[in-house]
Amino acid sequence: MWMLPEQNQSWVSEFVLLGFSSDPTSNSILFFAFLLLYLTSVLSNGFIVTLICLDSHLHTPMYFFLCVLSLLDMGYVTTTMPQMLVHLLNHSQTISFAGCWMQMYVFGALGLSECIIFVIMAYDRYVAICYPLRYTIILNWGLCTQLAAGTCACGFFFSLIHTFLTMRLPYCGPNIVNHYFCEGPSVRSLACMDTHLIEMVDLVISVFMVAIPLSLILASYIRIVLAILKIKSTSGRFKAFSTCASHLTVVTFFYAPATYIYMRPNSSYSPEYDKRISLFYNVFTALLNPVVYSLRNKDMKGAFLKVFNHGRVAR
Repeated sequence: MWMLPEQNQSWVSEFVLLGFSSDPTSNSILFFAFLLLYLTSVLSNGFIVTLICLDSHLHTPMYFFLCVLSLLDMGYVTTTMPQMLVHLLNHSQTISFAGCWMQMYVFGALGLSECIIFVIMAYDRYVAICYPLRYTIILNWGLCTQLAAGTCACGFFFSLIHTFLTMRLPYCGPNIVNHYFCEGPSVRSLACMDTHLIEMVDLVISVFMVAIPLSLILASYIRIVLAILKIKSTSGRFKAFSTCASHLTVVTFFYAPATYIYMRPNSSYSPEYDKRISLFYNVFTALLNPVVYSLRNKDMKGAFLKVFNHGRVAR
C-alpha cells in the first residue's frame, strides 16, 4: 500500500535542469531568441494593462478580465524564462530543492488560474451576446472582482496540493530533470518510489481545472452560436462572431498542449517532445494573447491611438 514518507526522505538537495541543448553556440542563439520572446511577452502584456487602466472606455467587464489575463501571463512567463535565460549562459544549470518547489508552485498556480479566467471570459462573451441589455447589470463590478479573486484562490489552492504531493516524494537520485523548468511530471519521474497515487490525484485536479473548464467554455460557445444564428443581419452576425474569435484562438493554443501534458499517464512521458509542447502554453500563449486581442480589436487600437496622440499633444 502506498503512503507518504513519515519524514523528509528527499535526499536530493538540488536538481539539474538540462534545458534544450548542451552546445554553447546553440545556447547563445537560444538565449537571444528566448530573451526577445520574453521581453516581447512582458512588454506587450504590460502595454495592454496600461491601455486598459488609462482609457476609461475600456473600463468594462470584458477588458477587466483581459487585464487579469495579461497580469497572469506576465507572471506565468516570468516564473520560468529568466532562470532559463541564466542557465543558457552559465555552465551551472542547477536549481535548489526549495527553488524547484517554489517554481513548480507558482507556475502551477498561475496556470490553473488561467484555466479558470478563460471560463470567466467565455461567460462574459455569453452574457454580452445573449443578454446585451443586462450585460453590465449581470456582470457588475462587485461580481467581477469576486470572480477574479476566486480565480486566483482556486489556482493557488489546487497548485499547493499538486506541488506538496509531488515534492513530498523521496528523491534519492539521479537529480537530472530533462526540462527547462521544474514541471510536475518531469520532476515526479525522478522519484524513487511508485507515483501511481500521485498521478491519480493529479488527474483528478486536471479534470476539475482543465476538463471541466474546457467543457464550460464549449457549452458557453454553443449557446453563443445558437444566439448568433438568430441574428438576421449578416453584419450583426459577423460582428458577434469576431468578438469571440480572439478568445477561441487563445483558448485553443493554451488548452491543447496543457491537456496533452497533464491529462495522460506518466508512462507516455516523452521529455524531449514535452519540452517543446510546454513552450506553447508557457511562452507562446503569453506572446499570442496581446497580439490577438490588440490586432483584432478596434477598441484596443482606438485606445492606443488616443494615448499616443495625447502623448504627442502633451509634448
